[in-house]
Amino acid sequence: MGDAGFTKTCVALFHRLADTSGAIVLSHFRNNVAIDAKSDATPVTVADRDSEAAMRDLIAKAFPDHGIIGEEHGREREDAEWLWILDPIDGTKSFINGVPLFGTLIGLWRRAVTNTVPYLGCINHPALKERWLGGRGVPTTLNGAPARPRAGTALVNAAVYTTSASAFSPVEKSAFDRLSSAVRQTRYGGTDCYHYGMVASGWTDLACEAGLKLHDYAAVVPVLEGAGACITDWNGAALALESETTVHGQVLASGDAALHAAALAALQG
Repeated sequence: MGDAGFTKTCVALFHRLADTSGAIVLSHFRNNVAIDAKSDATPVTVADRDSEAAMRDLIAKAFPDHGIIGEEHGREREDAEWLWILDPIDGTKSFINGVPLFGTLIGLWRRAVTNTVPYLGCINHPALKERWLGGRGVPTTLNGAPARPRAGTALVNAAVYTTSASAFSPVEKSAFDRLSSAVRQTRYGGTDCYHYGMVASGWTDLACEAGLKLHDYAAVVPVLEGAGACITDWNGAALALESETTVHGQVLASGDAALHAAALAALQG
């Protein structure tokens, strides 16, 4: 199978994964689902576990030699050339409280000689029926229509979204406060992974986070890059598999390069 054929097959699989996981998740949404606590005290439900299990089964059948990393069911074949990275419900707290902004994150990365690079990604919001998909050689779309970030916004006129200030260390909080002071509007919480789609589609300007795990950002990177937006760590370096530990999962996404540079300068002081 050539590169174009492989990519086409992968895109079709992404849609099957999103359709399948979305149906499972929605069958439990606003339906008094039981809530368990994981070892880190974060919540998990049968919807998280079953939707990831279904996606893993589809991937294994389509590409039995590919690796899989999932939030709920661990790692297998993680040294494979191709690595699928799954977060079945990003925003479980939103999900269990009936808030429709939770999403499913599906990423595909390729292991190269010296590093592992993002290839394709999907941000799927089943309750909203909104799906971003794109990456290397696949321009990002929202429900099949081109996604275009907002360009030309000066930092002083920009809006920045973040999930929660509690995710920041004291040093990170000081850096974020500098960014917050430099923009027109700062919004906290409630959007989970949705604010990355908002940047990809030009509805807002910046998303800034820290403390993210690999499954939180692996799908987001190719989606943003496929839309023509910028996404790096807070030092301006490309995100990697190891970024969850080496830079405490710091992520900055911006509508264009000029805004990204200005936001980085504010973060770095």
